[in-house]
Amino acid sequence: MNELKLPKSRKPISSHLAKYHTIYIFTIILFITGIIFGAIIVNSMNFVQKEDLFFYLERFFLGYLQDEDISKQALFQNAIFYHIQFLSLLFFLGLAVIGLPIIWVLLFVKGVAIGFTVGFFVNQLGIKGLLFSFSAIAPQNLIIIPIYIIASSFAMVFSLTLLQSMFSRRYKQPILQIFYRYTAVFICLMIVVSIAALLESIVSFETMRLISDRFIN
Repeated sequence: MNELKLPKSRKPISSHLAKYHTIYIFTIILFITGIIFGAIIVNSMNFVQKEDLFFYLERFFLGYLQDEDISKQALFQNAIFYHIQFLSLLFFLGLAVIGLPIIWVLLFVKGVAIGFTVGFFVNQLGIKGLLFSFSAIAPQNLIIIPIYIIASSFAMVFSLTLLQSMFSRRYKQPILQIFYRYTAVFICLMIVVSIAALLESIVSFETMRLISDRFIN
């Protein structure tokens, strides 16, 4: 009997991963495919398109990073609002059986965005672009990417569990109990993602500010 479980110890985590490992593998592959696709888009752009985009990005980054009126609190609030909004969207899509394709699209687009951003800066600035991308993207995404993959996988598991309970008499699930566990998982993920928002508003921003003049100019 497939049942969505909120891991509470090492053993339930292992059993959960063993039961739904194919879903986790699928989400990871889908995300990586998005990253690769984003890098391919960069390589398909012509010289003029790259130069125009780099000009606008350069103006944006320099203006954004040199704005003394930007407060850490405002950056944190914007970051955490965005991440919680995205997780909430995944949560509600998991409740809707027809939300599965949308979950796949959202995860793929996230991968494309990261692949395109890193690929573009590396293409334009070489090793400096790679270092700048890591300073701007890596700190918070070391937390955000696993959180999004876990959230997407749980949403898929819950949605498939609903489908199974609706159309199979053999696998009737205690839906209310599963829903409580599903909700608890997303609440935990939202708490953890606040750490990523803190990194994004303090560590990444300050690092970008320190190296922007050297790497972008």
